[in-house]
Amino acid sequence: MCRNIRTLHNFDPPATEDEVSAAALQYVRKISGYSKPSQANAEAFEQAVEEVTAVSRHLLGHLVTAAPPKDREVEAAKARARAEQRFAA
Repeated sequence: MCRNIRTLHNFDPPATEDEVSAAALQYVRKISGYSKPSQANAEAFEQAVEEVTAVSRHLLGHLVTAAPPKDREVEAAKARARAEQRFAA
């Protein structure tokens, strides 16, 4: 599950709300051990996702860097090249 959590800081354009929420969901799934919680745990699970999303937005809004923003397309191409090399038969 952790492989689905992507770096969201210092990209142009910045991370969207959906990306931040998806990362928060993956994080909560990983630490809870549930991909889909039971009804008894659903409320706590959803609350945790909302709280992690809010904290993540806060963190991304306050981080500073001197590095130029990364281009999403260039980073995606690098990731595809790494995947091809890793899974080449």
